[in-house]
Amino acid sequence: MGFAALGEDYPWDSMVPFRARASEHPDGLIDLSIGTPVDPTPAVVQQALQQASNAPGYPLTAGSPALRDAIAAWFDRRRGVPHLTDENVLPTIGSKEAVGLMPSLLGLGTEDVVVHPAVAYPTYRVGALLSGATALATDDVAQWAGDPNVKVVWINSPSNPTGAVLDVPQLRMIVAAAREIGAVVISDECYAELDWRAENSTVPSVLDPAVTEGDLSNLLVAYSLSKQSSVAGYRAAFIAGDADLISRLTALRKHLGMIVPAPVQAAMTAALDDDEHVAVQRAIYQYRRTVLLDAIMAAGMKVDHSQAGLYLWARHPEHRAGCWETITWLADRGIVAGPGEFYGPQGAAHVRLALTAADTDIAAAARRLAH
Repeated sequence: MGFAALGEDYPWDSMVPFRARASEHPDGLIDLSIGTPVDPTPAVVQQALQQASNAPGYPLTAGSPALRDAIAAWFDRRRGVPHLTDENVLPTIGSKEAVGLMPSLLGLGTEDVVVHPAVAYPTYRVGALLSGATALATDDVAQWAGDPNVKVVWINSPSNPTGAVLDVPQLRMIVAAAREIGAVVISDECYAELDWRAENSTVPSVLDPAVTEGDLSNLLVAYSLSKQSSVAGYRAAFIAGDADLISRLTALRKHLGMIVPAPVQAAMTAALDDDEHVAVQRAIYQYRRTVLLDAIMAAGMKVDHSQAGLYLWARHPEHRAGCWETITWLADRGIVAGPGEFYGPQGAAHVRLALTAADTDIAAAARRLAH
């Protein structure tokens, strides 16, 4: 099928008139839509980047030994996934390119099916279509279990946009069904450090031994440092899991020159070795979440899921026309949100509000919602 067959405009382009409408607010526009981090990159990360800035040679596609060790140690310390080695990890140029190109890099074609959540980050679908495969949007394992044409199953927990979290039994069910047909399970876990449930709750990884029973075959995790470490501009991410798949992906990325720059690899290593800045950033987002959540609910909106991650998945029960009516209602208050329709038909009643704006903007949005 390829790129020409996608035949789709970039969905965010349709937000131009609503952004213009919000800009007419006398106190200006507050952007809670895409979710770009605004807080400073931590000093420990900036310093590592600067110290590695003299980089005349080509870096390793597979990642420096220090970075690979840091990724493995992070999985053990923060995600409850022990015993990963250099062969189980691979840095990527941000997580979006890894998500979008994964079906192609895994060799999928016109006879193949890629499963992704019913309400999901659009790049899962775009990546499937780019490879020529068919995209199947569903949360019902029974819809694809036993189908040999299914080659990739995407999981996203915590979900973007809904903030829903999959538990260990749910992950085990998905993995078991995928293994019966030889499909690869890829879990996008980019928001795993931002769990808002209990004080010490943790989002389970698909690589957790409670899920895998020690077998990583046909399992991969995608992770990004963009949000937890405020380094979206660095394009710093990685994948981890099945050593055979990692080896295949590394070889292809060598041919394509898809290499994370050496200074960024050094910055990633520093970020992964330092948990303190992540805790600080998490507290900032938790404060903003509390302020915005209280204001949204006081304004008569309902919030669904949103147990983790950087978004509130909200709807206005009086807006029978769905997300676009709510988008207009918010724009009249100078607030721009993300239409739930962008994430699939089942999201058409919701909007996604990001927690990544500055404290002053979050407070201003709360005031506007109150009035």
